Amino acid sequence: MGEVHLTFDNGPHPEVTPRVLDVLDAHAIHATFFVLGKHLATAEGMAMAEATRDRGHRLGNHSFSHEVPLGEDLGPAAVARELEGTQRLLDEVWRGPRWFRPFGGGGKLGPHLLSPDSVEWLVAGKHTCVLWNSVPGDWLDAEGWVERALADAARLEHAVIVLHDILPEAMTRLDEFICRLREAGHRFGDDFPAACLPIVEGAPRAGLEAFVRAAE
Repeated sequence: MGEVHLTFDNGPHPEVTPRVLDVLDAHAIHATFFVLGKHLATAEGMAMAEATRDRGHRLGNHSFSHEVPLGEDLGPAAVARELEGTQRLLDEVWRGPRWFRPFGGGGKLGPHLLSPDSVEWLVAGKHTCVLWNSVPGDWLDAEGWVERALADAARLEHAVIVLHDILPEAMTRLDEFICRLREAGHRFGDDFPAACLPIVEGAPRAGLEAFVRAAE
């Protein structure tokens, strides 16, 4: 069966993130957590990010407010507000490669994800932009997301699954989900498939234009 990379967006959360970390520890799995600047801006959130890092997981920038996709926020202050502010906080706790995941608005892919200014910023800062190929909707269905995620993993050679470590009810099924993945023969890895990386360490890749709003 295929490879699975678990990713968690929108945290850290003071109650849910520790539970997620405990489950991942129990299965010896490392994941990538794409955090929000508004949570890092609190002492509690920063401490939780440090704990996530110290337990072997990767941290990435997922914007500050998570309110408007960058491709729909073309104002001159958007990059400073959503990206630079979050990265300054993240740099206090994460010294590894600079990972960034755009806000998709329900997991949709398209030109709403990035603006020309945000691409320029990502390239200049040598960031890697990480997309996804499985969004099982754990925020919409705290029970049914598991079956959808398993179906995605079964059809994909390399699944990048988007979950959210801010959902207490949905994350109670994380252990079961991981057990069922292993039972089905899937393996867990740290790499991302090339199709999910339109920018790698500041270098634009073929197909990036599909995720960038054209300048007006």
